[in-house]
Amino acid sequence: MLRILWSSKSAMNAQQDKLDSISNNIANESTEGYKREDVSFQDLVYETLNRKGYPNSGNNPKEPINGTGVKSTNWYRDNTQGPLRQTDSKTDFAIDGEGYFRVTLPNGTKAYERAGSFNVDNNGDIVDKNGNRLDIEFTEEGSNLFNSGTVFTQDNFAVKENGEIYLNVDNSSTVYYGKINIYNPVGQEALSSIGNNLYTANPGAQINIAQNSDVLQGKLEESNVNIGKEFTDMIMAQRAFELSSKAMKTGDEMWGLVNSMKGR
Repeated sequence: MLRILWSSKSAMNAQQDKLDSISNNIANESTEGYKREDVSFQDLVYETLNRKGYPNSGNNPKEPINGTGVKSTNWYRDNTQGPLRQTDSKTDFAIDGEGYFRVTLPNGTKAYERAGSFNVDNNGDIVDKNGNRLDIEFTEEGSNLFNSGTVFTQDNFAVKENGEIYLNVDNSSTVYYGKINIYNPVGQEALSSIGNNLYTANPGAQINIAQNSDVLQGKLEESNVNIGKEFTDMIMAQRAFELSSKAMKTGDEMWGLVNSMKGR
């Protein structure tokens, strides 16, 4: 009976984590570049029932075992690409393929994001909605132009699919200004979420420059959340939670019955 109570409790905790991930996905269904999250499960300890003093039929060709439930482990991101939406804004970028944009936070920390809705601030920098500056690998000529005050405006630049930026200078010439690199972390444990659809690299994480991803100007990547799937998963998790709750209630009633018998 204690085993029933323990396994039911662990299963309820696991399903609660599942429901938390689903609610987070539904809340971010319209967040640009958001990647849905899911929870993995792991079996708890199993033990054999084929031992002296434990009744079993003895006819099962396989050794009978008894489990103690499941637990949730790490949350993981589904990095499937979301749908691309045409905006025709020169400061909107979408990544076609794997990887992230890299931005610099106001405190100098490097962070990564898929959301490509950028703008040009008063300093002539390309920044995201939170004011974080998009990292650009400037060419020597681009760096000289930037230092001399030639900066981005809303419509004086073009970005090729390989990330190269070409700037229109004084409406007379176009120069290779710099490049937007796409960064691809290795493994699910490379990045940690810090909120606002941003991630920072964990210590020792390997992050490479993506070779097979394109930057599409004038487009945005939408969330990869499928509302139909999320509601289906939510119903299944709620049913599993309810079943575990009833099993716990039954185990508690059985435990109470045993205690009442001992007291007689």
